[in-house]
Amino acid sequence: MPRQFNTAGPNDPDKHYTLPPLERIPADLKSMVESANYFVLHAPRQSGKTTSMMAFADLLRVDGRWAVIYATLETARNIADEKTALPKIVDAIAKASLVYLPAQEHSPQWAEFADEANMLGAFLTAWCARLSRPLVLILDEIDSLDGAPLMAVLSQLRAGYLTRKAAPFPASVCLFGMRNIRDYKAASGGSPNIGTSSPFNVSKRAVTVAYFTRAEIAELYGQHTAEAGQTFTAAATDRVWQLTRGQPFLVNALADFVIRDQKWAGPIDIAQIDRAKEQLILARVTHIDSLMARLREDRVRRVLEPMLSSERGDRDFSNDEDVEYCRDLGLIADVDGQLDIANEIYREVIPRQLTAFPQSKILRLTPTWLREDGGIAVDVLLREFAAFWRQNGEWMVKKADWPEAAQQIVFMAYLQKVVNGGGAIHREYGAGRMRLDLLVEWPCSAGLQRFAIELKVWRDEREDPQAEGLAQLDEYLLRLGLNEGTLVVFDARTAAAPFAQRGQVHEATSASGRKVAVWRL
Repeated sequence: MPRQFNTAGPNDPDKHYTLPPLERIPADLKSMVESANYFVLHAPRQSGKTTSMMAFADLLRVDGRWAVIYATLETARNIADEKTALPKIVDAIAKASLVYLPAQEHSPQWAEFADEANMLGAFLTAWCARLSRPLVLILDEIDSLDGAPLMAVLSQLRAGYLTRKAAPFPASVCLFGMRNIRDYKAASGGSPNIGTSSPFNVSKRAVTVAYFTRAEIAELYGQHTAEAGQTFTAAATDRVWQLTRGQPFLVNALADFVIRDQKWAGPIDIAQIDRAKEQLILARVTHIDSLMARLREDRVRRVLEPMLSSERGDRDFSNDEDVEYCRDLGLIADVDGQLDIANEIYREVIPRQLTAFPQSKILRLTPTWLREDGGIAVDVLLREFAAFWRQNGEWMVKKADWPEAAQQIVFMAYLQKVVNGGGAIHREYGAGRMRLDLLVEWPCSAGLQRFAIELKVWRDEREDPQAEGLAQLDEYLLRLGLNEGTLVVFDARTAAAPFAQRGQVHEATSASGRKVAVWRL
C-alpha cells in the first residue's frame, strides 16, 4: 500500500512520504552539542521541526557519547501556575528517559523533588550526578509554556548552565518551538542581546528548519509517483511552489486534498491543485486556524496592518522585533526583495479571516452587475459598493479591529462576497510598497474576465493619492496586459465630505494612455 502525505504530527517514513530530515537543519548542529552549547531551534508551526529533531536525537544516540532525551512539554500547556506545571514537565522528561535510555541511566522520579523550590534544576542535577555520560536534552513544544512556568523552566536552566562546572547539569540543551533566541534569553533573565553570558548563547545566525525548495517538492511528489503510479505535472509542481513557497504542511496538504478528498486518480495538474487550495482554505484546518488566531495579537497587527492598509508611514521595518516575531510564526518573509506575506495561500487566508466580520454584516447581494454573457459589469459593481459604503462605511470603520486597514478590509469583504465560489481574487501587498493591488478573475461565456483595482486611502496631512495611484495602477495594468482599470480612493480625512455624499466617479487616463475609472469614497 502506498504511503501518504502527512498533515498531522511528525513524519513516520514507513507511513509517510519523507525527505531526509537531517538535511533540513544546520549541518553544524552536532558541533553545538560537542561544544556543550544550549541553543534554540525555531521555525513556524508544522514545518518539520519535530521530525528533524527526532532524527537529530537518533543521530546523537548512534554516536554513543551522550545520553540523549527527546521530550515534549505539551502536558503543561496552558497551565498558568508554576507549582502545577513543573511536576508535569519533570515527569515528561522522566518518562522520556524510560523510552530512550538503558535502565541504569533512567532518571529519578519527579516526586523525589516535590518540595524543592527549583524542582527542575534539582532534578537535573541529581540525575546528571548518576550518569556516566553527558546528558543532552532536546525539549519540544517549549511554546506550550507561558508566563510563570516558562520563566521557571528558563531561569532554572540558566542557573544550572552558569554553575555546571561546580555541579552536574545537562551538557547541552536544545529548546525548539516558534520563538527566536532573543525571546528565550530575555525570559530566562538574561539580556536579549546576543553575546552576553547566558544560555542559548549562540551566534547571531538563526538556527532554524529549512522549507522545501521547488526541487524538493518535486522529489517528495516523485515518491508518490513511484509508489502509486500517479504523476504530478511540472506545471502542478510549479503551482504548489508558487502557492506555498515550500511550507512543508501546505505542500503535503495540497497533495493530500487532491488524492484523498477529491479522490482524483488521474495525473495531477494545476486545476486539481487550485481546487485543493480552495478546499484547504475553506476546511479551516488546524494549521491555518492556529496561525490565524495570531491575528488578534498586537505584535502581528502592527506588522500586517500597514501591509493591508498600503501605508508604511515612518516605520522602519528593517530592524523590528515585531517583524522578527511574524517571521518566526511564518506569516511573513522576504519575497522578491520585499517584505510580504509568506506565501500566496496565507496572502488569501489573512484577508479572508479579517473580512469575516464585515462579510457577516453584508446581507445577501443581488447580482445586478452580471452581464448577459455571465461576466461582471465593473461599473455597476462599484456603484453598488458605493451605495453600500454610504450606508455602512462610517460605523464599519469605527468598529474595525484594525482601524488603519478598515477601508481595505471592508472593500475586500464585499468583493469576496461577490466572487465567492464563482471566481478568484488575487491580492498584492507588502510593507514599503504603499499600494494594494487586486485582480479579480471571473469565468464567463467569452472566457476568463480579468479586471484590476487599486485601493488608496487619503488621510490628514497627506496629498491626494490619485496621482500616485494612477502611476501604480498603470504599472500593474502593464504587467497584467490590461488596457483599463479602477482606482478607488477612500477619503479618511477629518474634513472629508459626509458619507451620504460619497460615491462620485470620473474617468482618468494613465501615463501610458490606459483608461481608469476613479471612484471617490
